Amino acid sequence: MLDVLIFIAGTGLWLFGLIDCAKTDQDAARTLPKWAWLIIVILFGTFGSLAWLLAGRPKKVAVARNRPGRVLPPDDNPDFLKNL
Repeated sequence: MLDVLIFIAGTGLWLFGLIDCAKTDQDAARTLPKWAWLIIVILFGTFGSLAWLLAGRPKKVAVARNRPGRVLPPDDNPDFLKNL
């Protein structure tokens, strides 16, 4: 049973790496060209996918979230008090 779970996890990781590599922009791949990463992922399976995730996948750029400022109650809000 454990062998089946390891096989399914490895196959899932391989498919994820293959699809992720294929969908990545040509210029975004790190250390090697995209076509080389695709060949590595296809030929080396799970180990190629791990290599892609660790060394080839583009780093995510932190996106600033536009959170609203602190909510003030009406009696502390200067804009509200101006309108009174």
